[in-house]
Amino acid sequence: MIRKKGNSRKPAEKSAKRAMAVNLALLMLLAFGADTVYAANDPLKVVNNLSTFIFSLIRAIGMILLGFGIVQVGLSLKSHDPSQRANGFLTLAGGIIITFAKEILTLITG
Repeated sequence: MIRKKGNSRKPAEKSAKRAMAVNLALLMLLAFGADTVYAANDPLKVVNNLSTFIFSLIRAIGMILLGFGIVQVGLSLKSHDPSQRANGFLTLAGGIIITFAKEILTLITG
């Protein structure tokens, strides 16, 4: 049996793997570059700082989903796969909602 030398992966697999690596790098950057929660004498200030920290983590997760949704839609347009395109748009919409969760909650509560 003769084996081919070199990388036998398809170009779509390479681009998907590269996109996931970029998304993982963004996650690390956003997660470790998040605001630090400082304790203060005012208990309300502590709760507000913790809320800001948690919402920044939620925003980072939303940005990752947003990026992954864009990659899925792009790959589905290339491969003409309608089910993958639908999943990509759903992931994209979910990423937008998660990214702007704090603003949406502020709009709802007033």
